Amino acid sequence: MRQLLVLNSGSSSLKFALFQAEREDRMEDFRLHYRGHFSALGAQTRLQIDDAQGASLEALPSVNGSLNHQQALGLLIDWLNAQPDVAKLSAIGHRVVHGGKDYQAPVRLEAHSLNALLALIPLAPLHQPHCLAPVEVLAQMLPEVPQVACFDTSFHTQQPAVARQFALPQALTDSGILRYGFHGLSYEYISQRLARELGRADTGRVIVAHLGNGASLCALRDGRSVASTMGFTAVDGLPMGTRCGNLDPGVILHLLDNGWDSAQISDLLYKRSGLLGVSGISADMRTLLASDAPSAREAIELFVYQIVRAIGSLAAALGGLDHLIFTAGIGERAAPIRAAVCEGCDWLGVVMDEAANHAHALSIAAPHSAVGVWVIPTDEERMIAWHTARLL
Repeated sequence: MRQLLVLNSGSSSLKFALFQAEREDRMEDFRLHYRGHFSALGAQTRLQIDDAQGASLEALPSVNGSLNHQQALGLLIDWLNAQPDVAKLSAIGHRVVHGGKDYQAPVRLEAHSLNALLALIPLAPLHQPHCLAPVEVLAQMLPEVPQVACFDTSFHTQQPAVARQFALPQALTDSGILRYGFHGLSYEYISQRLARELGRADTGRVIVAHLGNGASLCALRDGRSVASTMGFTAVDGLPMGTRCGNLDPGVILHLLDNGWDSAQISDLLYKRSGLLGVSGISADMRTLLASDAPSAREAIELFVYQIVRAIGSLAAALGGLDHLIFTAGIGERAAPIRAAVCEGCDWLGVVMDEAANHAHALSIAAPHSAVGVWVIPTDEERMIAWHTARLL
């Protein structure tokens, strides 16, 4: 039985999941064994580990004070080695945000591929360096265990060329300045889950709303990506927790002309905009929904407006809409946001069942809705485990 460790490393967090699999042909055969995360790395670090049923484990390694990523990895590997129900690791799969132009499928992480992916850090400065940081550490700890990179961009490489191209000179397009799209691991999982729910591969025209601290939409036709709101970088598209989303490039030129440098602009676009920037209160949708402040309402209204407007654009690319799916933190848990989005999409035939939406049911479409409306929890870790096992 394969033991597959999946890692999703962030700037101050380290999420992990351990899967066991006897066969690799069906993703549903991958059995989750443990899932957990280190939070507040570099500060007052906390560790949580849940079993397969989602119950928190009480007997955890002692975490005193601040851990860095390397110390957290060491603690995790030592804990796994000490569990009698965990065999030797077969492989480690990593979520890597950007695969660039050259990496269109999962790849084994070795010196050449790692260096090529490190070179893409300017395209995803919030994510790429942290996604890759554990690789060299684990190569020293567990040199015999293969490591695999699974990319958020891979799923979108099947899009038609016209959906990926900017109106720029051909030489720039050829150099790799394209619309890559992100959250692909989430969209790939959702597309397979919808096919299982419907009992068929021809799922029709689907828009998936991956709404969280990072947010995007993807249009799919029969499970294949057709268009996405994110483009060259993960700052494009919808407003997010701290990222601005769509922005007239002239704003950047204006700021440069007024003395801003690239570091200041990067900080503005990635860390001080989005829900946080508009509200001036928080990047957390839960906080904004609970607030009576006018700026909180303004941020929520802008978020919903941009989602509805983008759904219209993607529905045009699809030539209609058969299913609308909500996923990720906000999509799965914020019933008021789902309700507002569905209300804005009534012209497409979307009619939501209020009771089902309030209960966070799997299907939240009213019986007379012309469009299926779903709340499907994403599982990027399972997708990574499946890709890792299949590659090896």
